[in-house]
Amino acid sequence: MHDVIIARALHVISVVIWIGGLSMVTTVALPAARGGVLGPDPMLAFQAIERRFAWQVRAAVLLAGISGLYMSWRLDLWERFGSSGFWWMHAMVCLWLLFSLMLFVVEPLVVRRQRMTPDAPRPAAALNWLQRGHWLLLVLSIVTVLGAVAGSQGWAIF
Repeated sequence: MHDVIIARALHVISVVIWIGGLSMVTTVALPAARGGVLGPDPMLAFQAIERRFAWQVRAAVLLAGISGLYMSWRLDLWERFGSSGFWWMHAMVCLWLLFSLMLFVVEPLVVRRQRMTPDAPRPAAALNWLQRGHWLLLVLSIVTVLGAVAGSQGWAIF
């Protein structure tokens, strides 16, 4: 059973890095870039932060997925996905899929390519859109983490 303890610890630390990073970007980095605090080119400033954090969040999301899948297999938790009482299990998987799609498909293939084109959106508009999207992801993440922690302790939130 030590393997499950290790998997759970890895799962929690990866979620802390992932969602903590999302919170930092949403509430600190994006507002600072948009406010011009990080220099005259807000998009360049944000991209510098994003580039340094991207590998960390990708690794954390991968580790969260692997450890979550392992715990589901090892503890034979598959029947939980058939019960609405375990909505937070569905939320965790959906959030993981959404972030995986964004980090490994959309961002590398669409967002980076769009930044390179001459008709790329104005930096202020792009940062405004990024800020709104990050807030939405942060709210979904907080609800999911709250539900997962409470639900795993037997408390049904919804």
